[in-house]
Amino acid sequence: MIITCAQLDDLPMLLSFRDEAAAWLGELGTDQWRRPYPADRLRAAVEAGQTFVVRDGGVTAATVTLATVPPEGLWTSEEEADPALYISKLTVARTHAGQNLGGRLLNWGGHRAYRSRAAWVRLDAWTTNRALHRYYLRQGFEHVRTVLEGSAVSGGPRVSGWLAQRAARPAEHGFADRTPPASSSGGTRGPEDHLCRGTLLPSGGAVTRRGVIRAARCSRSS
Repeated sequence: MIITCAQLDDLPMLLSFRDEAAAWLGELGTDQWRRPYPADRLRAAVEAGQTFVVRDGGVTAATVTLATVPPEGLWTSEEEADPALYISKLTVARTHAGQNLGGRLLNWGGHRAYRSRAAWVRLDAWTTNRALHRYYLRQGFEHVRTVLEGSAVSGGPRVSGWLAQRAARPAEHGFADRTPPASSSGGTRGPEDHLCRGTLLPSGGAVTRRGVIRAARCSRSS
């Protein structure tokens, strides 16, 4: 399997992934992702070069979004001072369930964060999905806190406020990585920087909300 940057042609499939996952989650008794996710936000994440897909031959097996800017209202300014990458919208096609693709994508994200000189890989999970919380804890994430205040990107009150993080570290993920390589040289980010163009966190500092491109930030966890 290979991991590569998502393209705009992938949008219909990525939206159907989410619908499929929402139906499956409903069967498990959770309301996660019941509301449709705004297509324009997903398009923004793809255009920002922050959304990646796993291809298994000619089939797309999974997707994840990896952003340099945190969702608003979740992490403190002190926490944001530590360079981090933020995992969201992690979804595995039901045809490829049971193959640990989710765990491998978390490892890939953590490995990319490490190569980007980030200290953490972070996520926000659906607040009431305790099975998902246990899953992330088994994957080595530590629960930071749960944020209830705020609103969801799809409308209504915040529904994805369970925050967790794991130290960025080298990890085996088993994918043939076709994404732009992460350099350890550091540098300065500009407003047109894209992860899928190989851009990185500044050396010794965090990326702020100023001077970066706007993109969607929600989660398999949101």
